[in-house]
Amino acid sequence: MRVLSYNIRKAVGLDRRYNPERILGVIADSGADVAILQEADKRLGARPAAIPKRLIERESDYDLVDLGGTDVSLGWHGNAVLVKPGIRVLGLRRLPLPGLEPRGAVMVEVERAGLGRVTLVGAHLGLLRRWRRRQMHALSEQIAPEARGRTIIAGDFNEWSPVGGFEPLGRAFSLVTPGRSFHAAYPVAPLDRFAHGAGLAVTGSGVIRDGHARQASDHLPVWADFAPAPRGTGAG
Repeated sequence: MRVLSYNIRKAVGLDRRYNPERILGVIADSGADVAILQEADKRLGARPAAIPKRLIERESDYDLVDLGGTDVSLGWHGNAVLVKPGIRVLGLRRLPLPGLEPRGAVMVEVERAGLGRVTLVGAHLGLLRRWRRRQMHALSEQIAPEARGRTIIAGDFNEWSPVGGFEPLGRAFSLVTPGRSFHAAYPVAPLDRFAHGAGLAVTGSGVIRDGHARQASDHLPVWADFAPAPRGTGAG
């Protein structure tokens, strides 16, 4: 199952144009089975969607997971999840996160033939490391111990260090850093990442630097392919 993580900056590109169709095109070209988005809603007022729901229905092959709970938002605290048909959504939760600025994450339980049940977590962590640490700790606490082995956390971790700052995730999760994803015009920082439990293995990952991805947002999208972990690796 290919999972895409993409901070879409409310569908405003480096050319300062609001262009949700361009974002949907980048997602479609990625070949992702699941797209986990950040900044998918505006921050103020009713938090209207950056990509109109009707546009997703009409112009894409994805179904929107109803995390917003309103007629206008795609997700919660800007975190949204799109899934291809054939991926069964079993449940969802909104996860509150501590922070000086409002932050939250989303959790979606899915099932895919050949992969089984997987817990997907989408998050956009804070700008200050001390709050990111608290937020990662809160995420870990809200994922049931028995589910951690088959959990994928994806999002904008906002961590510039290639290795440091992820200690609160503990030994239950392995970090995947596909590459430098920010700033899209001149990528210098690997802000967008994945973490996964021992029941899953990554068979490939990367950063999309081609086509409209170079202008559609200030972040480049990242992807990772997940498969069941081989027997005997401690997956349980």
